[in-house]
Amino acid sequence: MPPSERHADTAETTARRQTDDHGHDTIDPLYAAIVTVSSSRAEAADDSNAAPDDPGGDTVQECFENAGHEVRERLLVRDDYAAIRTAVRGLVARGDIDVVLTTGGTGVTADDVSPEATASLFERELPGFGELFRSLSWDEVGTRAMASRATAGIAVDTPVFCLPGSQSACRTACEDLIVPEAPHLAGLATRHRVE
Repeated sequence: MPPSERHADTAETTARRQTDDHGHDTIDPLYAAIVTVSSSRAEAADDSNAAPDDPGGDTVQECFENAGHEVRERLLVRDDYAAIRTAVRGLVARGDIDVVLTTGGTGVTADDVSPEATASLFERELPGFGELFRSLSWDEVGTRAMASRATAGIAVDTPVFCLPGSQSACRTACEDLIVPEAPHLAGLATRHRVE
């Protein structure tokens, strides 16, 4: 869906739109969506009909809620390009979602396709996110940080972040990078929709 097809700000979004100390647009609180990418968790959920254990997604939700934001949707999909792309595409098309985060599928195995699936939706990439995340990860995991393909971009006016699935990686990404900056990114990405 091209940005021009996404509806203009609703009254609710307008009420959450502010400017920061530098006069930049922000949206606060944010309404977030989390997509957990894991074939094993999806299979376990199918087999037991119960909510799967999802420490990465739980960590992302905790970080956002601790900062006063709201998680509006959580999805679980398999490590499958089409499933990931479909889930993210549906979320960025929604007017009640300001930011989307995926957890899992950012490594180097053959089924790690989250970066490709989400980047195919990006109108603009945010390469600085991956660079900063890997730099922070260096302090935690050393040279293994180079194996992370965490990425971010703007899709249909919505910041989208692809994170590894580990709790530690999700906490680092959210607390140090995403939660502090996402309100600003969401505000800038939608500024053209303000009347």
